[in-house]
Amino acid sequence: MDVYEAILKRRTIRKFKQDLIPTDVLEKLVNAARLAPSGANLQPIKYVIINDPELLPSVFSMTRWAAYIAPKGTPQAGEEPTAYIAVLADREIRATGYDSDAGAAIENLILTAVSEGIGSCWLGSIDREGLRELLQIPENYHIHSLIALGYPAESPVAEDAVDSIKYYKDENGTLHVPKRTLAEVMFVNRVGN
Repeated sequence: MDVYEAILKRRTIRKFKQDLIPTDVLEKLVNAARLAPSGANLQPIKYVIINDPELLPSVFSMTRWAAYIAPKGTPQAGEEPTAYIAVLADREIRATGYDSDAGAAIENLILTAVSEGIGSCWLGSIDREGLRELLQIPENYHIHSLIALGYPAESPVAEDAVDSIKYYKDENGTLHVPKRTLAEVMFVNRVGN
């Protein structure tokens, strides 16, 4: 699978098979993330792999999923992620302005996951203080995001947005993700007349 194919195939996954992801594959995802571009090459982004079966339920309890379709977007029992990667910004390296670094790293991670047959959900609605305590994260680290991971147990579809960009589930439970059309988001040479 080439990069463009991975981009086209990537969808947010919220239902996971319960097969475990090998640790070396999780390390591969972090390696892809760490090689992302970083402003001034400061590299303030750090990662915590979470795959201990005893920690997973506690981490899951600190997440909120899919506001547009709540509670249907929250994984049910037996559909939870089988691993997470917490994305941290080391504020001793860079106090502010690390969002672009984190975004580039997370996209590398997610696209590498797709190439490995792994689904992901990039979570920003999380209990950061609860995670800090559970994972013993020092105060100098900002908890940027949490990436939920597992082998997909659903196949969401992307479609052109018509009247709304809100994702939804159809009568069969398939998640539909409206995306603005290329014509709506692209300009060539000039934006105005």
